[in-house]
Amino acid sequence: MTRTVKCPGCGGPSLYAPENRWRPFCSERCRTADLGAWAEDRYRLPAESQEADGLPGDTPAPAAPDDSGRPRGDF
Repeated sequence: MTRTVKCPGCGGPSLYAPENRWRPFCSERCRTADLGAWAEDRYRLPAESQEADGLPGDTPAPAAPDDSGRPRGDF
């Protein structure tokens, strides 16, 4: 059984079967363009925030006490 899927390169129909040498792409052109995008680092995952790495300075210092001896801040 063969089925047609959306080509990830151009969005056109692509035969998803062993007969299609470039599956899931519709053509060698779409496959090569996708490989080039990977080689040029166009596909990236977002980096984690540097604040979440646990390094000193990531946690704000506690508020200094005011004249009453209680910490300042909007609580």
